[in-house]
Amino acid sequence: MKVVLTGASGLLGQALATSFVAGGHEVLRLVRRPPSSPDEARWDPAVGQVDPGALDDAGLVVHLAGAGLGDRPWTPAHRREVMDSRVEGTTTIARAAGDAGVKTLLSASGVGYYGNPGDRELDESAPRGKTYIAEIAARWEESTAPAVDAGVRVVPMRTAVVLSAKGGAYGRLLPIFRLGLGGRLGSGRQWWSWVALDDYVRAVRFLADHDDISGPVNISAPVPLTNADMTAAMGRVLHRPAVTWVPGFALRLPLRDFAEDLLGGQRVVPRRLLDAGFSFAHPEFEPALRETLAAAHSRSTS
Repeated sequence: MKVVLTGASGLLGQALATSFVAGGHEVLRLVRRPPSSPDEARWDPAVGQVDPGALDDAGLVVHLAGAGLGDRPWTPAHRREVMDSRVEGTTTIARAAGDAGVKTLLSASGVGYYGNPGDRELDESAPRGKTYIAEIAARWEESTAPAVDAGVRVVPMRTAVVLSAKGGAYGRLLPIFRLGLGGRLGSGRQWWSWVALDDYVRAVRFLADHDDISGPVNISAPVPLTNADMTAAMGRVLHRPAVTWVPGFALRLPLRDFAEDLLGGQRVVPRRLLDAGFSFAHPEFEPALRETLAAAHSRSTS
């Protein structure tokens, strides 16, 4: 099968490309620069263009591209960039998928869709939240409409924070905890949803193979935990103190309304994946973290 992938240079995109190629599939990466190899084609989401023929004969498009949430200070300009990159990119790829008659579009979204509703468990039937991150996620998903209207099977993947030692949020947190500087954020009572990188890849492959699944799907481990419990687990696994505390006001000053998502959190459960028979290899955080670090150590010493 031909798989077209956006965001292929990121942590998730690289892992997915490796998995699809290992499974015998052809992977075409959409890039914004001039293509440098036969497995690349160009697209420009800012002007709504994809190289002619890039999606021809593709059975699956996986769309991950978008400006990072925590890559830069949460200024008004960065807020607009995050929103625009998702709306423009998703609209462009959804139109191209519909025009090419692609069978399936798996499109990135996030658990931030649910806002900060406290302790309530959130499956895919939960309503949209009221935060700016929730608005971004909602418009991200709405931008798949051209593909839906064209009869493409569309699955917005509401993905939790991905656990990996190679990058992403946890890739940035681990060095801080190794220095003994890690600690809870705010009260620590807020729920954090997460998913191991290999479970994320397996879930995407599962969704690609199950034609009966469409609409939003939570990609998150079935056992979320509070920020305080996550902090304690990281301290135990790394054999470091994890007693530092970042008060809420210290986050609100530089991060503005983005801080509310860090201090609020979401207690997400992957109801649709579980009901469809998907089995998580890493349902609980502490064993998953131990295995993640052991695998990273093995790679570095091999």
